[in-house]
Amino acid sequence: MTIRFLEGKTALVTGGSRGIGAGIVRSLAEAGAHVTFTYASASAAADALVGELAGRGLRARAVRVDSADDKALVAAVAETAGQSGSLDIFVSSAGLLVHAPLAETSVDDYDRLFAVNVRAVFVGAKAAASFMGEGGSIISIGSISAERAGVEGAALYCSSKGAVQSMTRGLARDLGPRGITVNNVQPGPITTDMTEGYAEMLVPMIPVGRLGKPEEVGALVAFLAGPNARYINGASIDIDGGFIA
Repeated sequence: MTIRFLEGKTALVTGGSRGIGAGIVRSLAEAGAHVTFTYASASAAADALVGELAGRGLRARAVRVDSADDKALVAAVAETAGQSGSLDIFVSSAGLLVHAPLAETSVDDYDRLFAVNVRAVFVGAKAAASFMGEGGSIISIGSISAERAGVEGAALYCSSKGAVQSMTRGLARDLGPRGITVNNVQPGPITTDMTEGYAEMLVPMIPVGRLGKPEEVGALVAFLAGPNARYINGASIDIDGGFIA
């Protein structure tokens, strides 16, 4: 039986329709939070997730937002907070992956990747913090790529996740005095669209012998948003089965 330690809390998750984001939405809802999540294009997946959770008596709704659109993201934060008068949990899960050799990447690739992976984290956190009080929680989904590239062609993605890691420390300093914690979860290889076709190569490099599950990342996010994690602030926490140990 799941303990509903987030009962009565309002949460917004960006990029929540699939993969890790959907795992986070499920975990927050199971812990009792009323979850709004954004999606950019996967409307069928978003509708299916809302229906699945509703069928289990859990609360979630989906809104279409491109995280690279600053105004749309700020509006989604304000609208979510307006439903209950406050916002308790904000999770930046939306992300893009550009994986290509340096010679094949462009400034446009850089701009789009950083707009979603970095600027949206800043824009969303700033907007969310304006509606948060004591006990608020801001969580970003980074990557172990902030610590180790591991493969060729990862320069843009790694640098974006490194920026999120550094931003987390700065935001934690800014918002901690208000009772708002800011943390960064750094998944390793997780069973998602991004790792499809790579499991055979990755699993032998993971000490626990398998890929992670989206719900395992979700459980960590829910814990960080909960009452027993209030002294965790400014942390970047790897969840990778020991992949970079």
